[in-house]
Amino acid sequence: MSIRHGLLALLERGPRYGSQLRTEFESRTGSTWPLNVGQVYTTLSRLERDGMVAQDGEDTAGHALYAITDSGRAELRTWFEKPVDRTSPARDELAIKLAMAVGATGVDIRNVIQSQRRHTVKAMQDYTRLKAQALAAVENGGARERDDVAWLLVLEQLIFQTEAEARWLDHCEARLIRLSTTATHTGAAADAGTTSGPSAPPAATSARTEPAPRTEPAPSAAEAAPPVAGAR
Repeated sequence: MSIRHGLLALLERGPRYGSQLRTEFESRTGSTWPLNVGQVYTTLSRLERDGMVAQDGEDTAGHALYAITDSGRAELRTWFEKPVDRTSPARDELAIKLAMAVGATGVDIRNVIQSQRRHTVKAMQDYTRLKAQALAAVENGGARERDDVAWLLVLEQLIFQTEAEARWLDHCEARLIRLSTTATHTGAAADAGTTSGPSAPPAATSARTEPAPRTEPAPSAAEAAPPVAGAR
């Protein structure tokens, strides 16, 4: 999440002070990604250093105001126009947990999956309930309609994300079941092969080592030896 670009977007609407920016950021995103005032002022200091914001006096209560600069507007336009980079995805704790659980001693990975699925479904239900509230707020309109629409979009992204996570967990469990079944069948076949493997007919050996009776014409080598499975 780019806090700096989020603050630039809010400042484009006019000068703001630190705690005001925090409140508006959380209102726009429904407090999904809460900020503290320290984060806001640290980010503002960096933006000021980079020439993207500048201090713009004080309000009537004595709060230091910040305003976006032309350089900041150009940076914001670039951010809006450029796709979010997915070539280096953020680390996902759940994916890392399942990857480490595979083969870990004393860990039942299916229990890990089932526990996470319950949590994911609960989160999906909570987001769906909040979506209904956001929809009602948007339909009623009002001074906060822009924030309500923004919150609705964030909620729908969270719902799609949890739905995808639930499907992925189902896939992981099915994959593990298939691999477990395949390993069991392979092991059973290997055990059967070592205990009851085919043996060559004993007659084949005796036919080659014992001479034919002298009273009858000696058979050819091909006629004397009975067929052996797999012989070329």
